Amino acid sequence: MTQLLQQVWDKLIILPEERQESIALLILEEIQDEIQWAKQFENSKDKLTSIAKKVRRDINEGRIQKKGFGNI
Repeated sequence: MTQLLQQVWDKLIILPEERQESIALLILEEIQDEIQWAKQFENSKDKLTSIAKKVRRDINEGRIQKKGFGNI
């Protein structure tokens, strides 16, 4: 456990149980959100790699034109 997390823990355990529960739920939701994002990114990595390769190929073959905001 990191020092910061230990400090949080030490302060958390002196709070009323109801407040501990609400903070624990917030932390748990944040962790679950991180896990979900990691899974989504991992599942889309091959597709993103494929898209990046296609874009590089299009650039190298001259199918992409550089334009500024005034040209859109």
